[in-house]
Amino acid sequence: MDSGQIIYILCRLGLGAVAAFLAILLWSRTRDLAWMLMVIGAIASYAETVYSILGIFGLAGSNILRIGSMPVAAIVLPCLPMAFFIAAFSVMVARKYRRH
Repeated sequence: MDSGQIIYILCRLGLGAVAAFLAILLWSRTRDLAWMLMVIGAIASYAETVYSILGIFGLAGSNILRIGSMPVAAIVLPCLPMAFFIAAFSVMVARKYRRH
């Protein structure tokens, strides 16, 4: 592993950890559905980061469930944060158009 990969891993883990920590702090202060979905999306993004880094090290459980040749986790985890962000933005848009 070269220094570029190490910096990449440390940046993703460090910044993701800060984002997830702040998201959890926000979650404890809000009960708004849209914000809660954003928080869950941030936490899911960090989970995907950890899983992908475990994959780089060869520690990800790739033999558990598969769809074709792809592990289910490798398919679902990258899509999960965007799904939560889409849901959060949909809630915000629905609120905006319902008021007018």
